Amino acid sequence: MTVEWPPRLVGVVHLAPLPGTPRVALSIDEIIERAVADARAYHEGGADALIVENFGDAPFFPERVEPHTIAAMALAVRAVATQVPLPIGVNVLRNDAAAALGIAATAGAKFIRVNVHTGVIATDQGIIEGRAAETLRYRRLLDAPVEIWADVLVKHGVPLGPQTIEEAALDAVERGLADAVIVTGVATGRSADPDDVARVRCVLPETPIYVGSGVNPESIPEFLPVATGVIVGTWAKRDGRVQNPVDPARVARLAEGLGR
Repeated sequence: MTVEWPPRLVGVVHLAPLPGTPRVALSIDEIIERAVADARAYHEGGADALIVENFGDAPFFPERVEPHTIAAMALAVRAVATQVPLPIGVNVLRNDAAAALGIAATAGAKFIRVNVHTGVIATDQGIIEGRAAETLRYRRLLDAPVEIWADVLVKHGVPLGPQTIEEAALDAVERGLADAVIVTGVATGRSADPDDVARVRCVLPETPIYVGSGVNPESIPEFLPVATGVIVGTWAKRDGRVQNPVDPARVARLAEGLGR
């Protein structure tokens, strides 16, 4: 299958709580089965790529996750990658870029999402510092053709010092060497500000820019043509409820909003 790159519509596969986390209720086989079903629904609806993330593991560690979480995510990512013909990304919440890179390199993923790649952000997990130097060197060590998609002033967090979104975006790309950037609203399911996306595009005219939260078919035109694409999780679920399975009909409406 020939896949256009960069993708326009990226669906988020929210993993159920993984083994060892506070709300775990399913076996690893059941977790993977649900992940594959959601991935297939995204593919049926017309998504161009997927991000697999440990969404159900809240509350999250600020940085390094436990070994069994990495193992479980590697199994899930590999299952999705082998059963759904779409490029796969990995996001290890809250900010374990090294784990995401390791999973991506071994399970066949094409990119990772890093919530805090550069800078310092105050979050509900505490203070998180970007580790771009470590992440880039680890990618070189693995010799992995894996892109780094970096959030800019990520949701559920605020910078410790005064910083414009333009400054943060430039740091992520020019100093952190990110391959793409993501602009979000203040929280999961909350819309990004179209003006923020436009401001980032002004300083990064050639870099892929994704809208990473609160997207729906009606809001997509607000972000085009300055955004490269959108990343969607909550709205793609049945009835727009994050705990429900992905609805391919809703995914198709998103694809239509992107001009399919």
